[in-house]
Amino acid sequence: MVGGGEKKYYAVPVTSGTLSTSDMIKSIEKISTVSGADVQGSVYGMVDVSIDGLLAGRKVELGDLGSFRIGFSSEGKENEEDVTASVIKRVKIVFTPGPRLKEALKNVKFEKE
Repeated sequence: MVGGGEKKYYAVPVTSGTLSTSDMIKSIEKISTVSGADVQGSVYGMVDVSIDGLLAGRKVELGDLGSFRIGFSSEGKENEEDVTASVIKRVKIVFTPGPRLKEALKNVKFEKE
């Protein structure tokens, strides 16, 4: 056996499909007085404004959904003056869930597939 040790099994999440942007827009349209086109325009506008905010170095808050910010990893340097943009290695977007999303996790149900 490569690596030695006992074979172990782990639980892994399995998705049951995708809720697309189009699906969400249709659902929002049904439960509001706003047209699907207006919802779609608002969603696309929110994405554009969020990108602008992130690129300006701001944290983007989306209410109960949560917030986004830019994060990265970098090389460590012995001297402060050696820490420049060139030491940044992996840029990512960090998502922090909002209160309602965190609360919803308490209702997650698990079953064996």
